Amino acid sequence: MLPTVAIIGRPNVGKSTLFNRLVGKRLALVDDTPGVTRDRREGRGRLGPLQFKVIDTAGLEEAAGDTLPARMRQQTEAAITEADVVLFLIDARAGVTPLDRHFADVVRKTGKPVICLANKCEGQAGETGRMEAYGLGLGDPLPVSAEHDEGLGELYDAMIAIVGEPAADEKEAVEEGEKPLLMAIVGRPNVGKSTLVNRLLGEERQITGPEAGITRDTVAIDWAWQGKAVRLHDTAGMRRKAKVQEKLEKLSVADTLRAVQFAEVVVLVIDAELGFERQDLSIADLVAQEGRALVIAVNKIDAAPEPQLVLKAVSDALERSLPQLRGIAVVPLSAKSGRGLDRLMPAVFKAFAIWNTRIATNAVNRWLADATSRNPPPSDKGKRVKIRFASQIKSRPPTFLFSVNRPESVPQSYVRYLMNDVRDAFKLDGVPIRILMRKGENPFEKS
Repeated sequence: MLPTVAIIGRPNVGKSTLFNRLVGKRLALVDDTPGVTRDRREGRGRLGPLQFKVIDTAGLEEAAGDTLPARMRQQTEAAITEADVVLFLIDARAGVTPLDRHFADVVRKTGKPVICLANKCEGQAGETGRMEAYGLGLGDPLPVSAEHDEGLGELYDAMIAIVGEPAADEKEAVEEGEKPLLMAIVGRPNVGKSTLVNRLLGEERQITGPEAGITRDTVAIDWAWQGKAVRLHDTAGMRRKAKVQEKLEKLSVADTLRAVQFAEVVVLVIDAELGFERQDLSIADLVAQEGRALVIAVNKIDAAPEPQLVLKAVSDALERSLPQLRGIAVVPLSAKSGRGLDRLMPAVFKAFAIWNTRIATNAVNRWLADATSRNPPPSDKGKRVKIRFASQIKSRPPTFLFSVNRPESVPQSYVRYLMNDVRDAFKLDGVPIRILMRKGENPFEKS
C-alpha cells in the first residue's frame, strides 16, 4: 500500500498548485479566487523514487452547522484521518495568520506526522513568514515554491524520515491489475450528480447540498463494482454556454469537457422533475461527437408526479433528436433513496461492452451484401455507385470503412441508412458509430 499524504491549510495558500506539482499533471483547478477547491481530490504523487497517494483538500475555515464551509471542513477532516503524513501549508508572503495558528493546533492534536511548508518562498520573498511559522509548533518549516518547483528535494527528505525509503522493487514498480473502466457523471447543475456518486460509493465522499454548483473540480475516484475496477469522475454542472460568464465557471466547464473526452462511458444525469431539456440534449450530443458510450440516469424519479410519462418523454426526445445514439439505456433512479440504483452499473458495463465490440470482416460483408440488396445506393447522374467491401477498422466506438467506386456520390441519407442497419444487425445500441467511405477495390477480388 502506498502511503497517503494530505495537503491542508487555509484557503488560497497554494494547496492545489502543490497537488498538481506532486502528481505531475494539472488535475486540480487553480485560480486566485479563495476556496476554489471544495471536494477532496486524490492522485498518484511522486517525489524521486517515492510514490504515494496525495489528497488535495478544501481550505480550512472556521464553520459550524450544515453550512457549505462546514461540509467542506468535514471533507478535509476525513482526509486528515486517512493520511499517514499531513502537509500543512502557509502562505509565507502573507505571514502566519490567526487562522493558520488555529488549524495548526487542530492538526497537532490529531497526533498525525506533520510537515510544515512555507509556500511562495521563491527568491527569499517569504523568509519573514517562514520564520514566523516556527511559532506554530509543527517543527522546522520548509521553504518551498509549488508554482516554481522549489524546495521539493527538502520535502522528499522530510517525507522519507517519516515513511521510510521505498523498497528497491518499489522504485520502478508499475501498478498491476485490471485497467479501470473510465466513467464520467455529467449533467446540468443541481441534478444530483454528487449525491449519485456518494450513493454508489456508500459514503459521503462528495459534498452535496441544496446550493447549485457545489462541485467545481472534476474529481476522480477509484472504486470497484462487484470486483470490477472503475475510475469514477464526478464533474461540475454544465449550464448553457451563454450563461457561463465567470472565469471560474469557465474553468470548471472546461474540466468537465476534458472528463468527457477521456471517459469510456458517460452517465448523463437528468432531473425527472424538470424533464429532458435542451441543455441535456446539448450534453448528450457532445458525448456522441466525442465518440463515448452514453447512459441516461433519470434522477429524482420518486419525486416525479407521472414517472412513466417522464420516461416516455425522455425516450421520445432521444429518438427524435439523437438518432446517432439510438437505443441508449435510460435508467430511472433516486440517488437520495437508492431506488433503481441496482440497474445503473449493469447498464454502464453493457454500454462499455458494446462500445468495445469487434465484428469479423466476413460477417460485416455478409451484412453489407444483404443491406445493399434490400436498398441499393442511389446512382449519381446515371452512374452506378458500388460499395464493394467493408470492414470494421476499430472499436471504441465501432468504426467501419467502406470501399466505394464513387465515395463522393454516396448521400448522407444513405450513410444514415447503413449506420442504422448495421446497428440493428449487430445490436450496437446506445453507442456512436463511425462510417468512413474510401475509393478502393475489393482486396479479395483478385485472390
